[in-house]
Amino acid sequence: MRVYIVTWNVSTKYPEGIALNNLLGLENNPENDLYRPDFYVIGLQEINSQPQSVVKGLFKDDPWTQKFKELLNIRGYITIKTEQMQGLLVILFAKKQHLLHIREVESEYTRTGLGGMWGNKGAVSIRFSLYGCSVCIVNAHLAAHDHMLDERVKDYEKIVEEHKFHVKTTTDIFAHDYVFWFGDLNFRLTGESTSPPEQIRDMVEQDKLDELIAKDQLKLVRQQERAFTELTERTPAFPPTFKFERGTSEYDLKRRPAWTDRVLYKEPENIYKNAELSAEQTSYRSHPGYNISDHKPVTSEFTIKVFEDPTEKIVDFSPINIWQIGEDNIIEYTLPFGYEEAENDWIGVYKEDFTSLDEYIAYEYTSRSKAPSGDLH
Repeated sequence: MRVYIVTWNVSTKYPEGIALNNLLGLENNPENDLYRPDFYVIGLQEINSQPQSVVKGLFKDDPWTQKFKELLNIRGYITIKTEQMQGLLVILFAKKQHLLHIREVESEYTRTGLGGMWGNKGAVSIRFSLYGCSVCIVNAHLAAHDHMLDERVKDYEKIVEEHKFHVKTTTDIFAHDYVFWFGDLNFRLTGESTSPPEQIRDMVEQDKLDELIAKDQLKLVRQQERAFTELTERTPAFPPTFKFERGTSEYDLKRRPAWTDRVLYKEPENIYKNAELSAEQTSYRSHPGYNISDHKPVTSEFTIKVFEDPTEKIVDFSPINIWQIGEDNIIEYTLPFGYEEAENDWIGVYKEDFTSLDEYIAYEYTSRSKAPSGDLH
């Protein structure tokens, strides 16, 4: 399975007039996209969360979500889930062919701004089961500024502690087989008093990235086992992604350039007897051509292994002959022996060309609608 992750602090800007094909690794013509990922994960920070934008969002998707849906839905991707907390947004897209094997989808959020009272900082997440494996994706925006390292560590600890899911075997983030943690993590370079912005810029231009990454705060806190020790990251081979003059690729020297935008992952522990899981980070890059924000977007692609039986079916629906509008209709289905339905299991009715799991025409919880025969009305 191939998973493609995007993280971008968009600095409250809208995607008007921006072509996102290159960011997603897509051709302009959908028919030319022959080798697409199985999943797209979009993590944005600082989308416009002014009151008027929030009100509009109650009735329709925000402009960024609309833009990504336009590109991916026509290419056969279904919107599985979105979760937003003020300016933080995470979206999960999947190829339609995987839908029957995506289960137990749940989202969560944790506020860390103003001591946990405000959602301008924190994390939003989506967890789901994929072919029997558990996956958790976390989009985080941690405390800003060079001197706030301890606050970033505290933000991380708070997110890990307070993020709780309802699936009993994976209530915590790191209980999942696969974890992808990304976002504007805001880690800067050490040596605030000895490495001014101009010096860092010059070292970037001289391609001395190895010397700079050795001062990276995220790298150091992981080595010191203060935070993110459960996660792995390929060393960035691209220039610092913050802070730029908007509309250019020139660093804004009011801030010290840094790798604030990152993608990390948890390697599976292989606790299963008959299957070996693995994750490989096959690409990790920035996209300097996008200039609307003071951050450059970062993408990373992974190849993960899942359990080998993709033909497993939990629910087997009986064929439906004719349904009449305005009348009660019946769905008949069977489950494998020993499988227990969850309290919140539901069945949705969709149009054939649906593009999102939220586009159901009608739905019913199975626990409320059982007829004596086991049919669903």
